[in-house]
Amino acid sequence: MNDWVRPYICGIVLSGLAFICGNASFLSKSALAQSLSDQVRETLRDRITASSAEGQVACRGKQLCGSAVIPRFYWLRAFRPAWSTDGVTGSQATLLIKAIHEARQEGLNPEDYHLANIQKLMTRIRNGTVRTQAIRPQELADLDLLLTDAFLLYAFHLSAGRVNPETIQAEWFIKTQEVDLAEVFQTALDKDQIIEALENLRPKHQGYERLKKALQAYENIMEMGGWPMVPVGSRMERGDQGVRVKALRSRLAVSGDLDELEKGRQDVFDEVLEDAVRRFQDRHGLTVDGIVGRATMAALNVPVEQRIRQIRLNLERWRWLPRDFERRYLLVNIANFELDVIEDARVIITMRVVTGTGVRRTPVFTGRMTYMEMNPYWHIPPIIAKEDILPRLWKDPKYLARENIRVFQGWAAEAPQIDPESVDWSHITPEKFPFKLRQDPGPSNALGRMKFMFPNKFDVYLHDTPARGMFNQTTRTFSSGCIRIEKPIELAEYLLRGQPEWSREKIVAAINSNKTQIVWIPEPIAVHILYWTAWVDQDALIHLRDDIYGRDTPLDEALQKGPPNSSEI
Repeated sequence: MNDWVRPYICGIVLSGLAFICGNASFLSKSALAQSLSDQVRETLRDRITASSAEGQVACRGKQLCGSAVIPRFYWLRAFRPAWSTDGVTGSQATLLIKAIHEARQEGLNPEDYHLANIQKLMTRIRNGTVRTQAIRPQELADLDLLLTDAFLLYAFHLSAGRVNPETIQAEWFIKTQEVDLAEVFQTALDKDQIIEALENLRPKHQGYERLKKALQAYENIMEMGGWPMVPVGSRMERGDQGVRVKALRSRLAVSGDLDELEKGRQDVFDEVLEDAVRRFQDRHGLTVDGIVGRATMAALNVPVEQRIRQIRLNLERWRWLPRDFERRYLLVNIANFELDVIEDARVIITMRVVTGTGVRRTPVFTGRMTYMEMNPYWHIPPIIAKEDILPRLWKDPKYLARENIRVFQGWAAEAPQIDPESVDWSHITPEKFPFKLRQDPGPSNALGRMKFMFPNKFDVYLHDTPARGMFNQTTRTFSSGCIRIEKPIELAEYLLRGQPEWSREKIVAAINSNKTQIVWIPEPIAVHILYWTAWVDQDALIHLRDDIYGRDTPLDEALQKGPPNSSEI
């Protein structure tokens, strides 16, 4: 199904109802005796009730996406026009048009909401009123339907996103809150609060508002001609001179990484310019060394238009999220390889993380952390046993003993343990691998000394790791989907705060005991595993990241698709 025609989330599904506007409509012989509003009302009723189960949902060559809402909406109001009275459009129609024009500020396209057709009709109707010409009820009915569909479609996009993530295989498993848009619309009309209704539907998160400001800032840069490209060449560092250094200085000044008042000598790579490079590298997730190498040069020369698209994609991802987060929660940004502990809208703990590889990618979902386990066993998932460990066993049959991995005859709870040396591993294949592997607790355990559980269908959790060197890498896609965290003791200390029996010293003592122990978290906490390649931090700095999982491209393509014409329905 085209993403544009998915039903609005409103609890009203009236399948088989469609309507076409813009064609001549039959009026009764008494039409001349009716008021213009009555004629429009009759036109609306004729069109909607005459719709067939197989009819096209289109108006003036454009699809109307509200077929699940619009018929019932007009039935409940006895087909009275919503936007005009006796040929005069009200102030709410003007305000809606203004709001649609401002959709660009949300990263959306105003033309997706019938803007051109609405403006043409508004002009014709107003000109007819001024010239005392007869206004055709068909045109007023067209305008009513287009305005209604525009409001409902824009409202839906603000509250749930323009693209359904399930249609682009975004590996996004977070559900938005359902909204009864028909009720919202009718209430807005009754109270003359169209603008207020739309404002209440857009995300309320500070991160969304900050990213909107970033979009405006980058669009302003684009309107001024963008930032200059830096000529490609050998790496640049402090002490270098030349025209490339001058271009670098200009580039960083435009993006705000270099203070205009601290430009210094234009063609010299001085300390001020080095600091500006470091700021740029930090904002783009690069190695922060103040040296313009290949990766930094590539990021510098990404056009501002591409960065604007990147920001728009992530505004859309915000619209896929629940409207409100809790007062305190954990947030993992997969693309940034970072976990933040957030309380009262402030980041109080930050740590680096390792996420899934390009093949075993970490999914996007929300869970609730309820317990942690100290000195855990690692029940090795079958895919890891078959694809990672078995090839090692072919070369080194003693690998299991060295890594303290036990072998069981199957996954049943009572499955007996067997001696790994009794198995001829050279004859075991991934297709015929009947064993369960379990690694004992200890310093070499792949889960480290702690794991943090928020039960979910993906069997993804946070855990410690003995491979501490991975946190020093810039790109940290090394796991099989779970999330390895840099500071497990700090996280445990935060989750167990207020518990005298779980001070930091006692947490460390429990770990050093080598005993497996489950500890319930007294106040379970929400965990949001997200994927953002653009965001603005609490210090108003714009951050941009590589699309490590290739999720930006299909979303960009989906957002650029316009609504289908009636011939495409």
